[in-house]
Amino acid sequence: MKTVYEKPKSLNDVHFHYCPGCGHGVIHKLVAEVIDELGIQHKTVGVAPVGCAVFAYNYYNFDFSQAAHGRAPAVATGIKRSKPETVVFSYQGDGDLAAIGTAEIIHAANRGENITVIFVNNAIYGMTGGQMAPTTLVGQKATTAPYGRDPKTMGHPIKVSELLSNLEGVTYIERTAITTPGEIMKAKKAIKKAFQNQIDGAGFSMVEILSQCPTNWGVKPVDGTKFIKEKLQEVFPLGVYKDLSEERKGGK
Repeated sequence: MKTVYEKPKSLNDVHFHYCPGCGHGVIHKLVAEVIDELGIQHKTVGVAPVGCAVFAYNYYNFDFSQAAHGRAPAVATGIKRSKPETVVFSYQGDGDLAAIGTAEIIHAANRGENITVIFVNNAIYGMTGGQMAPTTLVGQKATTAPYGRDPKTMGHPIKVSELLSNLEGVTYIERTAITTPGEIMKAKKAIKKAFQNQIDGAGFSMVEILSQCPTNWGVKPVDGTKFIKEKLQEVFPLGVYKDLSEERKGGK
């Protein structure tokens, strides 16, 4: 019988620990497939800080480093500068990247560090109990906003892709989602482009991925994609926010 699909070599043969309906497993698979297709498993280093993906080193079959909460871009910068031949990426959630790690991501992007950032935005703190995150929607309930986010006292959701796209050092930013097979393939294409940019020496690339968190949203797993399409995408529109990839190949 002809083989039509195989588990990516860049993933270990273990079960994910994520909640039913969580998007991290899908995103992990996409990243692993891209690394296999680019033939860079032997020289890839991932960095994960505190968050639901803190145990990513259990799942990926290549070198991985753990960083303090929010500090993954700094650790990735250190690894890339000390070993330029490696392909380095950070894997971060919105509670990490857009809150305690705001300064880290802004300055790494502004410096144009030649790294890749996978930014998983589920608009909530997942690992620590469903607290309000910087990306939580107006009116969305959280354990620290039981009546819903009130912009008068809690501010508005931070749109990271729009924010970073204004920085001179940024080469490529795209926001994607994993709601349908078609959108999942678009997300994979964006991830592959972000890794290829680093290989080409083009500079800082980030892919934001709108992902499900049914457990902390208080919805059934099957309704996670519906929440993204009907709620998240209204506030966080999908699309390419900046692309200077061709202009900056070879560090130009």
